[in-house]
Amino acid sequence: MKHPLLDRLRALDLAEKIGPLAKPADAALLTEWQRSGVRFVSSADRLTDRYYDAVRELFDCIAPAADDTPILHEGGIYHGCWLESTGTINAELLSRFLPSVTTATYSTFARYQREDGLLPYKVTPQGPAFNQIQLVTPLARSVWNHFRLNRLDTGWLGGMFEAMSRYDSWLAEHRNTLGTGAVEAFSTYDTGHDLSSRFWHVPDSPFANDPARYDPDSPILPFIAPDLTANVACQRDYLGQMADQLDRNGDDWRQKAEASRKALFAQCYDPDDAFFYDRDRHGRMVRIQSDNLLRVLACEIGDAESFAQALQRYLLNTRKFFAKFPLTSIALDDPRFDPTFGHNSWDGPSNFLTLIRTPHAFEHHGHHVELSWIMQPTLSALFGADRFPQTLSPFTGEAGFTEKYAPSILCLLDFVERLSGILPRPEGDLWFTGLLPKPATHRYEQWDTAYARKVDGVDFELVNGVETSEVWRGGERLGRFPSGLRIVTDRAGTLREIIGLTSRTLSGTVEWDGASYPFAIGPNERQSLEAGGFGQVANPGMVLPSHG
Repeated sequence: MKHPLLDRLRALDLAEKIGPLAKPADAALLTEWQRSGVRFVSSADRLTDRYYDAVRELFDCIAPAADDTPILHEGGIYHGCWLESTGTINAELLSRFLPSVTTATYSTFARYQREDGLLPYKVTPQGPAFNQIQLVTPLARSVWNHFRLNRLDTGWLGGMFEAMSRYDSWLAEHRNTLGTGAVEAFSTYDTGHDLSSRFWHVPDSPFANDPARYDPDSPILPFIAPDLTANVACQRDYLGQMADQLDRNGDDWRQKAEASRKALFAQCYDPDDAFFYDRDRHGRMVRIQSDNLLRVLACEIGDAESFAQALQRYLLNTRKFFAKFPLTSIALDDPRFDPTFGHNSWDGPSNFLTLIRTPHAFEHHGHHVELSWIMQPTLSALFGADRFPQTLSPFTGEAGFTEKYAPSILCLLDFVERLSGILPRPEGDLWFTGLLPKPATHRYEQWDTAYARKVDGVDFELVNGVETSEVWRGGERLGRFPSGLRIVTDRAGTLREIIGLTSRTLSGTVEWDGASYPFAIGPNERQSLEAGGFGQVANPGMVLPSHG
């Protein structure tokens, strides 16, 4: 018998659900969204309504900036597109829903690149701006994932590759004044860590608003910055992959990436704390534990063992970053921690930019279960909020500064798809995930969900109940599996793997395409389908939350 949500999903009129469009250009966005086939419904009307609030307000964040081309804007009080966020991770998430806007957004930064190779740190209606660098998520990773996911032409990739190569040269020339091989911060805004105690007594902007200069009267600048150095290391790895794709030799880029990683560990890593800190010009570490750690990890720095240690000591530690509504921007036990969330602050509140950067770090090392412990309270806060803010109270989940903020809008869309939806991957897989969102406060509730997505012209649908999940392909039932599992297929829906997504061992049967496969799987364990049964591929284990 079909789940009643399936009928609701199929009957949903996307245009009606989004409501009147705010501007004529939104009609093209609606058409492109409809081509993706993405729809979502829940047994709780509040969840369904908030999802389409997000889609509607996302459209509000897409508009021209310096020219007539619509691109993604940061939203809220931020009028324009910032390289550290909107121009990288935000657009990378948008790539699954409105790929043409992502292409335009990335291309805008290349189009306005300065002759000396510097990319603008933002593009606004007033034009491109070059006052600082402002790097967090590696642009090359975002561009590469977008290229592979949407099977773009190599001509576009080649243009982006050239622009990012020139930018790498600019950074090497102007942000290595101490000759360490690492990348230096000249100001607070270089890393987007506004108001963070990491940068107390450091100017917000580079000297004379020139990104190649720092204040000569500063007693501590420049800082050798771990997040900036990790960014460049990761960028260089992905530039190597692009070079290979473009029939060039990527080995030079891989060697440069390795040199950046060595500089990162030599200059910024404290083995006793197992943490990455800034180092001032006198060689002293700036011992403030911030989300710098997560930024470095999201740049694919470190091995499986060091990532598990970071989870245990910091990211899942309730004395550090694992607040009730994680992840905080400064460690909770730092006396400078300030939970005030009513303004643009990186000195305590949980920031949505941190949250949307989190999945890559966790998934890179296979810690999907622990990621769900961060996604669940975040979604609970967003489903209960009256707007899409920049910050959350880490203690109550109350919505903080600004509204119509693209990172929190995309956070809802991304986390719903990762937790309870159908997620296409750059490497060519599809993820069908059988988890349900749940409240982080007050009484226990159960919310069934249904999700749809079109892949290569074929409609896929996923219905998640409390005990069972079911998948349809082209209107016919394709599979059924116990809740708490992720099914991994190719883009045609052929079963490849399963992943355990709960903290307990799951056992049961996967029914798929007319066959049945018994299984037993632990948390985070990956098993592949081999000769009629599942066999273990990886088992990174699970890191428990800690309390100090």
